[in-house]
Amino acid sequence: MPLPRLRAVLAVLSVALLVAPTPSAAAGDTPVVDVGATGAPFTGTTAGGQVRGYLDAHSHLMSYLGFGGSLMCGETFDPGGPAAALEDCPDHSPNGVPAWFENFTRKGTPIGSHDTTGWPTFKDWPARDSYTHQQAWYRWVERSWRAGQRVLVNQLVDNRTLCEIYPLKKYPCDEMETIRRQAAATYALQDFVDRENGGAGKGWFRVVTSPQQARRVIEQGKLAVVLGIETSEPFGCREVYGKPRCTKADIDRGLDEVQKLGVSSMFLCHKFDNALCGVRYDSDATGVIMNLGQFVGSGQFWQADRCTAPEHDNPIMPSGQLGDLLAGPLSGLRGLGVTVPVYPSAPLCNAKGLTDLGAYTLRSMIRRKMIVELDHMSAKAAGRSLDLLEKAHYSGVISSHSWSDEHYLSRVYRLGGMVTSYASSAPQFVAGWKQARAQAAPGYLFGYGYGLDANGMGPLPAPRTTAAEDPLEYPFRSPVDPGVTLTKQKTGMRTWDLNTDGVANYGLVPDWIADLRHFGGRRITDDMAKGAEAYLEMWQRAKK
Repeated sequence: MPLPRLRAVLAVLSVALLVAPTPSAAAGDTPVVDVGATGAPFTGTTAGGQVRGYLDAHSHLMSYLGFGGSLMCGETFDPGGPAAALEDCPDHSPNGVPAWFENFTRKGTPIGSHDTTGWPTFKDWPARDSYTHQQAWYRWVERSWRAGQRVLVNQLVDNRTLCEIYPLKKYPCDEMETIRRQAAATYALQDFVDRENGGAGKGWFRVVTSPQQARRVIEQGKLAVVLGIETSEPFGCREVYGKPRCTKADIDRGLDEVQKLGVSSMFLCHKFDNALCGVRYDSDATGVIMNLGQFVGSGQFWQADRCTAPEHDNPIMPSGQLGDLLAGPLSGLRGLGVTVPVYPSAPLCNAKGLTDLGAYTLRSMIRRKMIVELDHMSAKAAGRSLDLLEKAHYSGVISSHSWSDEHYLSRVYRLGGMVTSYASSAPQFVAGWKQARAQAAPGYLFGYGYGLDANGMGPLPAPRTTAAEDPLEYPFRSPVDPGVTLTKQKTGMRTWDLNTDGVANYGLVPDWIADLRHFGGRRITDDMAKGAEAYLEMWQRAKK
């Protein structure tokens, strides 16, 4: 579908009718902000000289500044306080009916409604399945830090195609401009927290650019924030009708610039094929939409072949018998630049792997001692990337949120890299931890972490299905820092409970980790307490 027509279709979806008025707060309620954590956060190191604390290797504190700046509602911080930071998008009024993107991602239809009040009642958001509302307000992040989190990788994120399709914008759709904006906002948050805690350098939120600096921050009992990049066209490296729109010189200039911004970690591709690599597809209905976005942005649909190796990508719709019949003849059109969204039966592999420009970028990242993010690469691209990393004996590689084929994880571990799992409900996450532990390589510290993907337009962990009869009990001691006791978090007039809300916002992460221990035993949280140290050791090996 041509881009103007797609925009028109999406604009039509925004037309809505008025519904019942939003209920007001009960008389006499007093809004409060209670992070629900008492006790001094631990400092120093263990007897063996290791830092201690848990790791979020993948979240997006500043994504509300991406995608044109109007897609996501609310801010991570605002000098005007929570009433200014935690308000709904103006275009969601009245009653959330015009919020077609929120309705579609949450309910599967562009038609729906939600309470738009936000602070102080929070009737409908934030929620674990509300993708367009702020999930990582800084006081919620503070609760997690107080409970023992010591590393947070803040992924600077954007997608030009989604920005261009979405009809409302505050900012241009240039991805590199967005990266600069989000990096500046991260440093502004650091300064904001400093001011709240007595002046420069005294806050708990510290951006770091080296493992040595991170160690010093963590030993002081603070949160080390690493900047990463997860964007679809880094340095303008899009591809149009199979032709790259960037050069090696563009890549070198881009890498130099982002390192000056303090970026230490980067994805080569995300959601759409670009001039660096093919992607691991989204599946099901989301994959259909992403494939349409792939065509809008590049003039070509994804192309897939039936895999023969164990490693493969996610299935694409539609595929099956018709695709099996036509895949061979249609693949012959690729050389002419013609692509058709018809695919053979699974297992499927993206026909596009790591390009020559992608290999150049990866080698350039190795020279600059940056951490390579393996997730979102196609199976073909990830395999080739691991070949190059193995040849260089380079440990600076991570799969941060379960977007790589599981067969590659043992290769990541053998390199001295790291694997963290997408955050999910306790049973699923514990199963992923067990699988990772079984593949870990001897000779390297095993620590485990999670990729919460907060503000990443994906679901946060749900409550256990058994929570009603076997709940997490409040108050509880942090399983990572026993000196800190946690009660239920209260923001405004809303009190949150993991047993019913799941991880509705970042402040519920400590409750989720306590539930992991409740469900999976002490060993999983012991491994998560080593997550920060394992990440820093991986980073140090890369620096050498």
